[in-house]
Amino acid sequence: MKPPKTLEDLKQRALKASAAGIPAPLKDPARRALIAWLETAAHHGLPLKESLRRLRDGEAAETVGRTALDPQLADPNGAAARSACSVGCAFCCILSGSDGGTITKLEAERLHAALSKRAGEPDGRHWHPNGCPSLDPETRVCRVYDERPMICRTYISSEVSACESIANGEAAEGAGVLGAQSLYLSVLQLSRSMLKGITRLPTYNLSKVAAGSVDGHSLSDTLESAQHAPRELDQEIARQRAVIQR
Repeated sequence: MKPPKTLEDLKQRALKASAAGIPAPLKDPARRALIAWLETAAHHGLPLKESLRRLRDGEAAETVGRTALDPQLADPNGAAARSACSVGCAFCCILSGSDGGTITKLEAERLHAALSKRAGEPDGRHWHPNGCPSLDPETRVCRVYDERPMICRTYISSEVSACESIANGEAAEGAGVLGAQSLYLSVLQLSRSMLKGITRLPTYNLSKVAAGSVDGHSLSDTLESAQHAPRELDQEIARQRAVIQR
């Protein structure tokens, strides 16, 4: 396929992009959402180069994800309304999975900028070996809450004990992610397919980004050490199929 010269060319690539690996119920919604983002970019006169950057860095997917998340959080009959999450309950912040928490370049850059100001301070690893370095080890409160990634915004649980069990490597019912997270990841996957041959769309290990930030490493070094292998996004989408909370 020829390199795109206009946003209309990019839209045609989106229509043809492979949706392999994306859960069947999300293939059409993810494609529609991505095309809607491209149409909005064109409507506002966003240059092609800037549109490509926002797609590559995950900004487009985040816009889609947050738009879907707001009504899910506000639904009085939804999963969020049954959440047992509270301040200082940080078992969900024990990042022991192989991916360390999947985040985009945009999220990694935000996290590094916010956490670098905390370099040298005690962090979540002083509470638990796999604790997120974003945590305050005494209060177990996220020190960069406003900059937290989508995975943190969408994770909920109806049982505190379930999160503790999962953190200890035991299976438990009650914890999962809101549907907006799966849509967000699906748009990322579709964007990656659409951008093939143009630019790479990387993802990063949240735990490693946070650790590099508070350990005083530069942004470039932190991103290099925390970048995932391409297959990790596929694996994260597959993992979340089993834990989605509508």
